[in-house]
Amino acid sequence: MTDHLVNTSKFLSLILRHAPEKIGLTLDPQGWADIGQLLALAAQHGRRLSLEQLDDVVARDSKTRYAISADGLRIRANQGHSLDNVDIGLPPATPPAVLYHGTASRFVDAIRAGGLLAGARKHVHLSSNQETAVAVGARHGRPVVLTVDAAAMQAQGHVFYVSDNGVWLTDAVPAAFIGFS
Repeated sequence: MTDHLVNTSKFLSLILRHAPEKIGLTLDPQGWADIGQLLALAAQHGRRLSLEQLDDVVARDSKTRYAISADGLRIRANQGHSLDNVDIGLPPATPPAVLYHGTASRFVDAIRAGGLLAGARKHVHLSSNQETAVAVGARHGRPVVLTVDAAAMQAQGHVFYVSDNGVWLTDAVPAAFIGFS
């Protein structure tokens, strides 16, 4: 993506996942925002964005972070919200037996001690393949890929969800279910 697309994607991530109030935007309980209102409020706050640019960011985002409603009038982030009043309404799903979590090596000791925690987000993010986990971990330093025994977690009552873009979500992953190799 070009710098403009990256910057626009970061702006959308901030507004649609964490701080819609920064521009006066209101999200509905499922995280949807009216596109016309988003564009107007962004412009009022110095971030001119056309509908074509918005569509381009959504279409070209390699992680499919955003979704546009079937009627083309609303947009939301697919996951990663830190807002207490947003629940995107994903149904529970049966995960693959093993999922992966990418992190930086400097976080491994804390994860060994306390497991994987959602932190400011609502869920821990997991992937179904190691390649994605490596890419996620590399954003924060030397990547380490942890394996998660999702089948055992689910058997013990932990609930999993899968977002529209294939990211697996769960509230937390206790250290007992994590493979540190």
